[in-house]
Amino acid sequence: MHALQYELTLPADHDMRIVRDRVARRGHLLDAWPGLGVKAYLVRERGVHGSPVNRYAPFYLWNTVEGMNAFLWGGGFQGIADDFGRPPARQWTGLAYEEGVAADAPAVVAVRHRRPVPDGVPVGEVAEEAVRLCGRPAAADGAVLAAAAVDTARWEPVHVSLWRHDTPETHGEVFQVLHLSAPERDRLPRGRQW
Repeated sequence: MHALQYELTLPADHDMRIVRDRVARRGHLLDAWPGLGVKAYLVRERGVHGSPVNRYAPFYLWNTVEGMNAFLWGGGFQGIADDFGRPPARQWTGLAYEEGVAADAPAVVAVRHRRPVPDGVPVGEVAEEAVRLCGRPAAADGAVLAAAAVDTARWEPVHVSLWRHDTPETHGEVFQVLHLSAPERDRLPRGRQW
């Protein structure tokens, strides 16, 4: 499993209906993308869920590198670059994935938590902790799914969970979920990824 996310921070006075309308028109285009486990179309809106900014930040879980590369180099990502400029796309190696207790419910919000690994901490311990932490939100009431991954260039784990209600039982940055494309969600490997 591979995770990918890019973030577009928009002006404070940006009309977020433009992003919502774009997702409503184009979100379905990845509903059958080969190799894609999940794409959550995420936004943060200034003043909502404590967000200080307007941000569009889609998050992906890929089953295959080929699917991710086809998206990045074969035309899918170009639409973002054409409309907003080409943002950096962060990639993480998957550590764990779990379906939530509300796996069949539509996702309303997502929570992302990132933190650097302190120097001197064995990376194996960090990976094992990430797996444990992935299981906690997945078992909580209202959880749709949870994933953990790590950026080995920064030694920074990322935890993302999707929820069926707007009061998630975890901490981190809260995003609204505008659409969820999940053509190969059932193929995402469960549990620990090594």
